Amino acid sequence: MDYFNYQNRYQPEKGRLLASEPYLSDPNFERTIILLTEHNEEGTVGFVLNKPSESRIGDVMPDITHIDCPVFVGGPVQQDTLHYIHRIEGISEAIPITEGIYWGGNFEQILLLIETGQIDEDNIKFFLGYSGWSTGQLEEELKVNSWIVGNRAAQELIFETEPDQMWKKSLKSLGGRFSMYSNYPVDPSMN
Repeated sequence: MDYFNYQNRYQPEKGRLLASEPYLSDPNFERTIILLTEHNEEGTVGFVLNKPSESRIGDVMPDITHIDCPVFVGGPVQQDTLHYIHRIEGISEAIPITEGIYWGGNFEQILLLIETGQIDEDNIKFFLGYSGWSTGQLEEELKVNSWIVGNRAAQELIFETEPDQMWKKSLKSLGGRFSMYSNYPVDPSMN
């Protein structure tokens, strides 16, 4: 599947993916895939999809003992806040991001559905913190080629692809020079 469409490269919007360029040296975003959940005149918000932390949801919320989901590092902003994206239809207060993918919603309802086995834990991803850009900041980063704006996110990539394979898989799907980027070594001097 082609996750990225270069005709829309400089048009970030809710539901699109961002892939970091292979040489981006910011440790918060090195080899990351970000799902944009908001993009408007006030700025941009998204979550890093492929940076799991060492924590589980029970470590972050000790009252939750019946779920053993990993928690991902959503980004460097407000890392003391918990967020979640999911593919669970019908959750009240959930914000649609793109087809079949939602942000937030009634947390008690989600926990009850997981507890009672009505949904699988693989349908939700938890994040500490988020990635955020002020008005115009992301566009400036795009101009200096820090990011590749992708097409709309797919459930398969977000919920079924191993985190350590997301960046490579996404770039490889582009073909051409981007396939070569997918094999770019973390430290080019070791090549």
